Amino acid sequence: MASRSYNANPFFSAAFTVPSIGEKIDNATAQAQAKAEELKVKGSKLAHEVGDKAYMKLQDGKEIVKDTASTNPTGLDLYSRFALAGALGCAITHGALTPVDVVKTRIQLEPEVYNKGMIGGFRQVIAKEGAGALLTGLGPTIAGYSLQGALKFGGYEFWKKVAIDTVGIDSARENRTAIYLGASAIAEFFADIALCPLEATRIRLVSQPSFASGLFPGFARIAREEGVAGFYAGFGPILFKQVPYTMAKFAVFEVAQEKIIAATGKTKDQLVGSQLTMVNLAGGLVAGMAAAVISQPADTLLSKINKSKGEPGQGTTSRLITMAKQLGPAGLFTGIGARLFMIGTLTAGQFMIYDDIKRALGAKGGADIQKVAK
Repeated sequence: MASRSYNANPFFSAAFTVPSIGEKIDNATAQAQAKAEELKVKGSKLAHEVGDKAYMKLQDGKEIVKDTASTNPTGLDLYSRFALAGALGCAITHGALTPVDVVKTRIQLEPEVYNKGMIGGFRQVIAKEGAGALLTGLGPTIAGYSLQGALKFGGYEFWKKVAIDTVGIDSARENRTAIYLGASAIAEFFADIALCPLEATRIRLVSQPSFASGLFPGFARIAREEGVAGFYAGFGPILFKQVPYTMAKFAVFEVAQEKIIAATGKTKDQLVGSQLTMVNLAGGLVAGMAAAVISQPADTLLSKINKSKGEPGQGTTSRLITMAKQLGPAGLFTGIGARLFMIGTLTAGQFMIYDDIKRALGAKGGADIQKVAK
């Protein structure tokens, strides 16, 4: 039987190319390498996240051990030191800036008279009433802001700790901005209850120099002629001014301080006293500028409503609405230049003094949830 040769059909050989064993091995190897690289990237990312959490846990543990082993104050003793540091910080800064506040208040209340800017306002007040007029309201300023500073800074530390204990350290650190905002708002609310009567007295003395000779006569006259309502006529505006101001002040400061420390490449414990002071000054200046802009409209309304008594039967809300309409956006931001200077300087000084006094008093052990190494 004759043998027949088999010839492959050229159609099938062109249409169906069968890969060689070597090509299959190469493809499998490439896929395995790609998968391994993908797993490596995922594993590295996971390890980094776990490592960060583990590091923060370790730092928290170190803080607990350090606080337990030391003789750091706790409880009422600790928060009393926070309050004292806050009282001194606010009294010193607000007292030192009383002349600026006098000129700022005059610009807000009588813009048609005091219309030559900050420096011009100083000259006008001195020329008209003498240099002593720049210290008008110093007594109620120091008294009011001592009380407010104690309740604000001490209260902020307290409510921050309450929030951390409630939600847990990990959740608090991840949601730290909300903690800063909430703790500062609650603290400021109670601080304003103490501040409002003294702030009403201060504004009355500044806006009406002949009203009384000082804090106690002015306070007594308002109490006698207007009662408790006279002291708290500006409570709504002061809340409207101070609560957003304080929320911005603490939240922006905490974030700014966190970023500045991270930029130094050092841990918080590695910064010496003078370095921490500079960090607090820089963070406070940024926080003060932001807080000044946010609270300016309410500050103007507060000055206006405390300048004089309202009409019989006129409520505080209606007075505020009427004043806001009369002033308009431009009027509400009258004196913003003076206030930016004042609040920026004041806030920077407050945080610097507060932290320095805290360290001097040994007030360690406060709640710290900044995402930086300690």
